[in-house]
Formats: sequence, C-alpha cells, structure tokens
Amino acid sequence: MRGAKGGVQRKAKEVYSSAHYIHCYAHQLNLIMQQATSHIPKISEFFSDLGGFAAFFSRSFKRTAILDQVVAHRLPGTSTTRWNFHSCAVNTVYEQKENILKCFKAIRDSGDFDPITVREAGGFVRMMEDDVFGFFLTLFHNIMPHVDMLFSQLQKRNIDSVYIKGLIKRFTSSIQTIRDSIPPDRSVQQLPTTKRRGLGHEEQQRLAREVCDTILSHAKERFSFAKHLISATLLQGDLFEQHSQTFPESALKTTVEAYPLLDKAKLKTELSLVYDTGQFRACSRAVNLLQFFLDNNLQETFTETVSLLKVLVTTPMATAEAERCFSTLKRIKTFLRNSMTQDRLNALAMLSIEKKLISSIPDFNTRVISRFATQKERRPVPPLIQCYLHG
Repeated sequence: MRGAKGGVQRKAKEVYSSAHYIHCYAHQLNLIMQQATSHIPKISEFFSDLGGFAAFFSRSFKRTAILDQVVAHRLPGTSTTRWNFHSCAVNTVYEQKENILKCFKAIRDSGDFDPITVREAGGFVRMMEDDVFGFFLTLFHNIMPHVDMLFSQLQKRNIDSVYIKGLIKRFTSSIQTIRDSIPPDRSVQQLPTTKRRGLGHEEQQRLAREVCDTILSHAKERFSFAKHLISATLLQGDLFEQHSQTFPESALKTTVEAYPLLDKAKLKTELSLVYDTGQFRACSRAVNLLQFFLDNNLQETFTETVSLLKVLVTTPMATAEAERCFSTLKRIKTFLRNSMTQDRLNALAMLSIEKKLISSIPDFNTRVISRFATQKERRPVPPLIQCYLHG
C-alpha cells in the first residue's frame, strides 16, 4: 500500500498528482509498540512468557476448570498486530497475580495432572515469583493505559489532524513522565563477581528507560507531521496565542505548496485575524472551528480558512472507518444471503453503517413501511389464508 515506487500510493499519484498519502495512525501505534518490545531481547522474552499463560490453560479443559474455580477470570491471548490484546493480558495478570499464582500452585501440588503439566505449572510459579517479571509487569501496567487511550481515540469517526496532533502530544508527555520517574543510571565501577542468573536492579531500570526512549523516538519519527499535515498546526487552537505573536511563515509556505488552490496572501490575512480573536481560540478542534464559521455565516468572509478547514476535516487519519465497512459487509452478506443483488446490498450496508443517523430520524421505520406499501399493488391475501391468520 505505502510503496512510493511500485505500491498503491504510487499508482494513485499517477492518476491524481495532488493526492497525499497518510499511513494509518492506529497501525503506526501498533508498529511503535512492536518496535519497543521486539528489539529488546529481555522485553521480547517477557511478552513471550506472558503469552504462554493463556496458551497453557487453552490446551486443556481440566486446566481451564481450575482457572475458573480459583481465578474466576479467563486470561486473554496476545496478538502481534493488535496491541490492545497485550494490554488486556498485562492488566489481567497484574490485577489477578495472586490468584493466578495460587492457581498454578494448585495444579502443581494437586497430583491430578500429568508430569508435563506439573512441570509447566512449576515453571510459571517460578516465573511469577521472579522479581524481574514483576518489575516488567508493573512497568507495562503503567504504560499500557496510555497506549489504550490513544488507540481508542484513533478509532473514532470524528477525528482530524488537529485533534490527532493534540492526542499525540499528550501521549508522548505521559510516556516522558514515566521515563522521568525511573531513577537515573549511576555509573558505578563493577567489581568482578560471579555472574548472577537474574537481572540486577540497575539493569532493570536501564531496560525500562530503553523501552520509554524507544517509544518516544519512534513516536516522534512516525507521528511527525510532514508536508501537507503541517497545515494542521496553523489551526491548532492551543497555538493561536503563540501564532498571534509570531506568525508561522514556514508552516504557511508548506501548506500552500501542498494545496496550490489556496491564496497565500489572503489566507495569511484571515489567519492573522483568527489568531487575534478570542472567540476562535475557544475552538480546540478543526471540526469545532469549521462549525463556528458555518453557524455564524462567516464562510464568505474567511473563504481560504474554510477551504483549509474542509481539507483538514476530510483528511483521513486512520483506516478504522473503512475496516468497519468490511466488517459490516461480512455481517450482511452471509451464506444464506449470497444471491443478494448489489443495490440491496449497498442499501443494507448503508443502513448498518449509518445506524446512528437513522435512529435520530423520527418515525423512520413507519415511513419506510408506508412507502413500501404504496410503491406497487400487492396481491390480495386469499380468504382461506386470512381466516387462518386471524385464527
């Protein structure tokens, strides 16, 4: 998809030269977390061990029965592409750690299981009692809520580049706060001692700092607003006061180069007025600012600003909406509805996708039934069938 030379991006630009490619931000978040964990051997080992919890119980109904009896909570599995599954696993093991440890000990000491199960349960007991495992479990229990929050926000429908930039800023600030809470490394000369099996406290803190640094560096690289996305900084509400003192000339130049349809001089005049007006500063998102212009009939006065806002509002920042359409298609066109015509499939899909809009229309079902009944004459029901229907 993203291939700049032979991918779909390149083929689209051959037809539409002004088209801009945007990598789905929800997917990039998954890639950031994957980079932060897979390239550090000890962290990769931790998540591999964590995934073994659910795999251990899923292989046997007898083990699952013990889990339900002792923990009363199923352990979620992990996925290499969806990091919210890792988050669920981390949170569940962290919150149910004592009960899960009790469950493994019950399997190990009950004498009702085969030697392989006893050996694996004993290994999990030693793992959960290990200080290194507990340290990494606590670390990611603190990191994952911020990842989940950003991931859920990226799945929303009414997001725009201005809103995304604010979310990313809060996410990186949260990770930086966790990074700053880790004590700094102390360069102490190590005396030659016998090699220990586990990680020392200093090594644990170093790995924790490395995880946070990796997340921050990849977030800065992947979430950087380049070229056409820099235009979002022109209409970011919390920057209006700063822009009123120093106008963002470089961002304006990049925006006009990305969108040649905009008049640079007129756009600069309109933005200067927006930055100096307090009413506009209250609009923190591009959608809210555009709605403010429309509600007050200012679209004829701020023509270039409204045009830029429309571009920002309609620029997709994630593929979640398109993926929901595919999921809707799978629910509608089942095996029993395989002979459905294209027109009916499109209509049912639209009804399912826009169900919130339809639910807000008064008497929608009654109006549809009335229109259907008046479209064409139906054959009258035979008297015998009428008697059967009415009892």
